[in-house]
Parts: sequence; C-alpha cells; structure tokens
Amino acid sequence: MIDLEKYCLAKKGAVKVYPFDKFVAVYKVGNKIFALSKDSENPRRINLKCNPIYALELRSLYKSVISGYHMNKKHWNTVCFEGDVDEESILTWIDDSYKLVFSSLTKKEQIEILAL
Repeated sequence: MIDLEKYCLAKKGAVKVYPFDKFVAVYKVGNKIFALSKDSENPRRINLKCNPIYALELRSLYKSVISGYHMNKKHWNTVCFEGDVDEESILTWIDDSYKLVFSSLTKKEQIEILAL
C-alpha cells in the first residue's frame, strides 16, 4: 500500500496542509496544489493535476479514474486506489502532477525550491 503522505512530502518543497477541513490533506509546492486526498477515506482516492488531453485518455482507459471531484474537470483526475490502476501508475501520476505544478511556478520560485 502506498504511503501517500511520505511519497508526496518527499518531493522538493512539498508541504501538507489542511485548508478546507481537518480531513482533506492538500499537498502543495510553491503554494500551488498538486494532490488532495481525504485521510480517512476507504477506499482511498486522490485528486491529481493532469494534462487535459492525457486526463481524458486515462479516464477512457481506467474505470477507477474519473474527472476531478470538486475540481476543474479539465485539469484534474480523481483516482481510486482500489480499482483497476496499479500502484506504480498512481506514483507516476503523482510525479506528473508535481512536475506540472512545479513547471507552472515562476523561475524565481523554482530556484528557491530547488535550493532547499
């Protein structure tokens, strides 16, 4: 089973906050969200930012990947951990989400994060 918190927080500059309530963990880099997950949810689900075309492709390939719950449906997917997606793919998509958000930061923000 994926240790979501450990994996997300291992990313350079990543932080975990609870801006909405005490249950929904929000993982950010440079004050921008790259992942959200409800701590006590079973089965576990995670919202991840995704390239819009790739997001549609993943939704068409996997039953356990749907448009982002409570998010912009064009840019976010919700992935159910107990579905037809293997853990390695989920980890790859977390990486992709982080990279997508990191690349949207200003060069100054990126340099500051990389210097940590």
